[in-house]
Amino acid sequence: MISILVVDDHVAVGLGTKALIEKYDEMNVDVVHNSIEVEKIIKNQKYDVYLIDLQMPNINGLELSKKILKIHSEASILIFTGFDVFAHYNLLINNGILGVLSKTSSEEQVINAIHHAVKKEVVLPYQLVRQLRITENISNISIEDGPERAVSLNEEEKKILVEVSKGKTNRELAEILNLSQRSVEYKLTDIFHKLQVSSRMEAVQKAQELGIIYTLTI
Repeated sequence: MISILVVDDHVAVGLGTKALIEKYDEMNVDVVHNSIEVEKIIKNQKYDVYLIDLQMPNINGLELSKKILKIHSEASILIFTGFDVFAHYNLLINNGILGVLSKTSSEEQVINAIHHAVKKEVVLPYQLVRQLRITENISNISIEDGPERAVSLNEEEKKILVEVSKGKTNRELAEILNLSQRSVEYKLTDIFHKLQVSSRMEAVQKAQELGIIYTLTI
């Protein structure tokens, strides 16, 4: 029997995930909805796989995973998210996360990911693997072309990238920054130009590589 702990602050999502997984007889799922419950449970119980939501109100999935790994160093943890995690991939893997699952994953993908996690095999979405490969190719080109030019972003531009890394839309950015949506678009264009990229995802990744923004910010 494979034991699984699902952690999601959305009750319906957690119970839905449990119902999906427990269609398979060899799997048993417990569901909790906040970090306090998790910390109580893991003091006395270990699970084969932990499936943890990345974005939660009081603590993000990465920080909660660190707490679990501090108690159970061999824990197999999968991050379950509806957000783009490419920008945080290195941070997640460096902190002991075995893999990433999109909340749009099919039933088959979820079950396969659990089986791989039990065997300590890394689980990555295909699109993420493709992006990693593209980034590797770009890095190789940069090395061949010589040192990369210095990039300077102001505090507002850094804040925009941090919010973009959380999955914020241009409309949401406009509300946060008290700007018009068109102004946000202009500022993103300036950021793209400075970083020599063509997309939001690339901008966040490049900024992290250059040390302009560092950590997963909730």
